Amino acid sequence: MAQENTSTGTPAPHPVPHALHPGHAAPPVPPAEPTPAIWGRIDDEGTVYVLTAEGERAVGVWQAGSPDEGLVHYARRFDDVRTEVELLETRLVSGAGDPKHALSSATQIRDGLAEAALVGDLAALAARLEYVIAHAEKALASAKAEREEARAAAVARKQALAEEAEKIAADSTQWKAAGDRLRTILDEWKTVKGVDRKTDDELWKRFSKAREAFNRRRGSHFAELDKQRASAKQRKEELIAEAEAISESEDWGETAGRYKDLMTEWKAAGRAPKDSDEALWQRFRAAQDKFFARRSAVFSERDAEFGANAARKEELLVEAEKIDAAANLDAAKSALRRIQEQWDEIGKVPRERIRELDGRLKAVQDAVKSAEDSRWRRTDPEAQARAAQFRERVEQFESQAAKARAAGDERRAKKADEQAAQWREWLQAAEAAVADR
Repeated sequence: MAQENTSTGTPAPHPVPHALHPGHAAPPVPPAEPTPAIWGRIDDEGTVYVLTAEGERAVGVWQAGSPDEGLVHYARRFDDVRTEVELLETRLVSGAGDPKHALSSATQIRDGLAEAALVGDLAALAARLEYVIAHAEKALASAKAEREEARAAAVARKQALAEEAEKIAADSTQWKAAGDRLRTILDEWKTVKGVDRKTDDELWKRFSKAREAFNRRRGSHFAELDKQRASAKQRKEELIAEAEAISESEDWGETAGRYKDLMTEWKAAGRAPKDSDEALWQRFRAAQDKFFARRSAVFSERDAEFGANAARKEELLVEAEKIDAAANLDAAKSALRRIQEQWDEIGKVPRERIRELDGRLKAVQDAVKSAEDSRWRRTDPEAQARAAQFRERVEQFESQAAKARAAGDERRAKKADEQAAQWREWLQAAEAAVADR
């Protein structure tokens, strides 16, 4: 709501910040209808006035009803314009409106505001219109800049594509990937729009020249590659000869290592001509398969032996896990020694069973050792002596308490009781430790 000038009764105008000043916007325009008398009046002859910072201005004549009804009528007309301005602003700020239309409409309203038959805060409305106009002008300028930027970006993108093609033509030896990339560049080239014809023709000539240079270099490369593949064929035949020669070896570890080296050398030899490379590989792999099949048969036989050993050890574990060290420690120790000797005689088991089987035997060993340690602690003379010492101290303080109480010295008796209680607590702990053992 505008502040009233006390000397004239005229509303003081809202301060209007510069519409383009960063961080500022015009104040909101208050609606006129609820309190139209703040913004205008109707005299006895029916002339309608709006109050402005410059003074009163006649905006029309009202003869159709009471002055209050007349002010409301003109206030509603003001609110209709205010709503139109707010709608223009909302659409403009949200991006949904057309900046050109918003600029035209806001300018038209602003230019007619001085003669408009409205009653309301015209200063605030004018400020809001200036804000909308400035915002629209800025949006139009931004759109123009975006169009120019898009044109520049299109030129820059085609320049970058031409430069990439030239770099591929000059440096790349990844023939398939580079050829695929040049085709992708061509596809993208067709999608880039907005470049003027002269610039587009110049960039297209650069791109076409780069493609032709790449194709020539790739042709030379594959001619040289044919020579290299003939050499690779000869080398692979040598590797096949060695692979076949060692396929009957029984030196499993060393020969397996040599086959690994041969595979590395095979890969390093490169590709032979396409019509013979697969056949060479099949011969090389057959020699490998022959050796490793023989080795697998030997290892399977060994695994069967190890499996039988594991079964025998499982039988020993069943017996070992029945040992009751708590019932008869000496018998338990004797049985465990016998089982351990048989365990060692059985020999190796499959690698994946070692931890499981050894773990179960160790659990039995730990149980026997624990029982042995417990028996030793129960007969530990030092622990027994400590408990006896604590018991003697308890009896000593209990005797002192009794004598003091008999003599009527309750203070000394209470102190002796407390000391006896402390030593009794220590005695109980010592006796419990011996019992637990």
